[in-house]
Amino acid sequence: MTGASSGLGQAFARHYAARGAQLGLVARRADALAQLAAELPGEHLALPADVGDRDALTRAAEAYLAQVGVPDIVIANAGVSVGTLTECPEDLAAFERVMRTNVNGMVASFQPFVEAMRQRGSGRLVGIASVAGIRGLPGAGAYSASKAAAIAYLESLRVELRGSGVRVVTLAPGYIATPMTAVNQYPMPFMLQADEAARRMAKVIAAGRGYAVVPWQMGVVARVLRVLPNPVFDALFARAGRKPRGLPL
Repeated sequence: MTGASSGLGQAFARHYAARGAQLGLVARRADALAQLAAELPGEHLALPADVGDRDALTRAAEAYLAQVGVPDIVIANAGVSVGTLTECPEDLAAFERVMRTNVNGMVASFQPFVEAMRQRGSGRLVGIASVAGIRGLPGAGAYSASKAAAIAYLESLRVELRGSGVRVVTLAPGYIATPMTAVNQYPMPFMLQADEAARRMAKVIAAGRGYAVVPWQMGVVARVLRVLPNPVFDALFARAGRKPRGLPL
């Protein structure tokens, strides 16, 4: 599981550890990972790595495979978010970092496990996308683009693995109370606490559903957003709240 040191990733870790799973915990902050692993019931591997560093992520995956074996579930949860504006040259680096983490990092999180799961004939590859990937949100070009790319990538992977016994699950959460959303200075309807979001998403994962929006109320919003004509969408969202720019990534 990537992005395990805080927010939704930590909530997933607590949920699955409480049910007896042996976890491989991946995140950039080694100290936070070690502390989490020590607090969880059972024995778990703390595997510090930045998902934007493909080689480091591959080494973490190899360590888990060598010590534990082929996992039942891989959750690509790591993600970053920051406000971006195309006209600002200083935001180009932020665009690159968001895409590298949220899209390339997801691919690199799954790659070491796909063939082993296929040979075994079972497994779950779970990608955390976002409702923000349904339509492009103002001031969030990098984040919306990365989550739209994640949704399309996961759909491609799901079709590629059809009939193999390996399920690909796309989760598109709405607002979850995490450090990522704590900086937002605008209304966030239907917000879930991280532990409740993890509990609901775990049900979707267990069922092997191909795609789900959590909570269901945001699923209704997502369906409406998909069909809104561009002029209506543009008028409604032109003055929408925007995430702060210049946040640390």
